[in-house]
Amino acid sequence: MIQRYSLPEMEGIWSTVSRYERWLRIELLAVEARTEAGLVPREDFEKIVEGASFDPRRIEEIEATVRHDVIAFLTSVSENLGPESRHIHYGMTSSDVLDTCLATQIKDSGELIMRELDALGEALRRLVSRTRGVICMGRSHGMFAEPTTMALKFAGYYSEHGRVRRRLGAGLESACVGKVSGAVGTYAYLDPSVEEFVCGRLGIGRELVATQVVARDRHAEFIYALASVGGMLERLATEIRHLQRSEVGEVEEPFTAGQKGSSAMPHKRNPIVSERLCGLARMLRGYLVPAMEDTALWHERDISHSSAERFLFPDACGIALYMLRKAVGLVDGLRVFPERAREVLESAGDRFYSQSVLLALIEAGLTREEAYALVQATAMEAMRNGASFLETALEDPELGRHLSGADIREVCALEYHLRNENSTLGRLGLLEN
Repeated sequence: MIQRYSLPEMEGIWSTVSRYERWLRIELLAVEARTEAGLVPREDFEKIVEGASFDPRRIEEIEATVRHDVIAFLTSVSENLGPESRHIHYGMTSSDVLDTCLATQIKDSGELIMRELDALGEALRRLVSRTRGVICMGRSHGMFAEPTTMALKFAGYYSEHGRVRRRLGAGLESACVGKVSGAVGTYAYLDPSVEEFVCGRLGIGRELVATQVVARDRHAEFIYALASVGGMLERLATEIRHLQRSEVGEVEEPFTAGQKGSSAMPHKRNPIVSERLCGLARMLRGYLVPAMEDTALWHERDISHSSAERFLFPDACGIALYMLRKAVGLVDGLRVFPERAREVLESAGDRFYSQSVLLALIEAGLTREEAYALVQATAMEAMRNGASFLETALEDPELGRHLSGADIREVCALEYHLRNENSTLGRLGLLEN
């Protein structure tokens, strides 16, 4: 996690001290479970709770020799205790601590991300509300297509947001599981009730069938959910970048007092937040590759996943939260220019009515091929003469044999094109009361 794109609340979850605090809590909960089962004297447990602590610098010193972070941690904790330290880590393996800790970190990170994702959903809802009735040109292949509205355009992102939220919820449910089942997951020296107690107190699930580790396909599902967050934000940011281009100018990112766009050109107002979101989305997608490759470990485990995950989870969670926080500000502060959108629409001419006339001819009894040939000829004539498609169609005797002037005018109207906007917004619950 680099500071430029990190938020302190996420940094805290993945800090070294936070990790050790979580390790200690897991160890203490395991001792408590065995105490409740009558396997550890109550007075020993109380001494452990009172005296158990760790020193990060001491852990670092020990690890330099033993080259094992969990052993170094356990040694540091034991140095602050007496004989009662023998109950710590009883029957456990390192991954019982590591993977259960990871589940709590993902859980806490997920809560932050979900909260920000919900804030984005509300921001998108507000954006749809304030852009209703703003007619603009729709585009396919980057070219003028047919009219739409800004509200429908942004409603698509609101809809995608709902799908992303469901994926994130499923990913969190999958990844937020721990294990306290020993070296190869057989509970050889610990009763399964210890795992149930520990995971229950931590508010996480239990791995149904563990090896020495929690299955990594669970974590890959979570990282995919984060990558889909990035995909949604990149799609939104790409749209804004295009609509802010000088020759389009239909929307603009917030530009705050004192902000500067270019070191060389004082007039510039660049879509820097949208561009940043696009770049960071590539990082989130990139993390999906090692997450998938981590699923295939040898036998009951190896540690080829470990080094990758030390980057993977803190960075992916941190970037996702940062992106969402920026996106909320971007959406809430987005400036929309209805007049400019109308100018762009009018600059396209009215050839986008071609499909309306095509379908009207089909309804009048022509085959699609016959109707297409008639309408294409009319559109090409209007283009050659620099004339209105509607006026050219009204003057075309061949079209007049099948459609009246009133029929043509009825379908060549913006209201006709956009008459179902409320139906679409209503399906998403976006119509105001």
